Amino acid sequence: MVYENAVEIGIFNDVLVVTDSPIIYNEINSLGGFVIMSKEDHASGSDRIAEAIENIEVDVVVNIQGDEPFISKEPLVDLLACFNDPKIQVASLMKKIDDDEDVNNPNMVKVVCNKVNEALYFSRSPIPFKRNQQSEVTFFKHIGVYAFKKKALLEFTRWEQSMLEKTEMLEQLRYLENGISIKMVETTFSSIGIDTPEDFEKAKEYFKQQKGNKK
Repeated sequence: MVYENAVEIGIFNDVLVVTDSPIIYNEINSLGGFVIMSKEDHASGSDRIAEAIENIEVDVVVNIQGDEPFISKEPLVDLLACFNDPKIQVASLMKKIDDDEDVNNPNMVKVVCNKVNEALYFSRSPIPFKRNQQSEVTFFKHIGVYAFKKKALLEFTRWEQSMLEKTEMLEQLRYLENGISIKMVETTFSSIGIDTPEDFEKAKEYFKQQKGNKK
């Protein structure tokens, strides 16, 4: 679904699936898709993508992770627009959190930004921590879609896994610890990232609703 959705969106020069799974490789290959089998021992998805694109002539790489089957065109167009600014090396998406339960869910990654929407930190914990209960704060969840300049992505793979990355199990922290800003693009796009069996059940219901709305 992720592959077919990315192709259907129609804004990319190429759609490439990178995997260490023979099952996924064979499935995409049977569809006539562009698929590369990577080695298994990668610390993160970004490391895996870097291996695949190292010898491909490309300027900007967009990583739509396999747990985001419902991503739509508009947020991806907005994400790519960041690179009209030559200073931007890495960009990603975020969305306001409306449910208090999501704020405290460690499977939903939160992000806080500075005044120009550059990420200050990502965490599985609620950030910022609301010590002052009278303060008004908006929480943002990180949507797992990244865009990188090729050079920045290759540099990422040359750095050791950072302390914060290993602690939170969030690869994007490697960029922040090495002084690379991540431009965050706010979106109203609502989807379900599939990280747990419960997410999978929610995704199936969401898919049924989407199919119903298209009829």
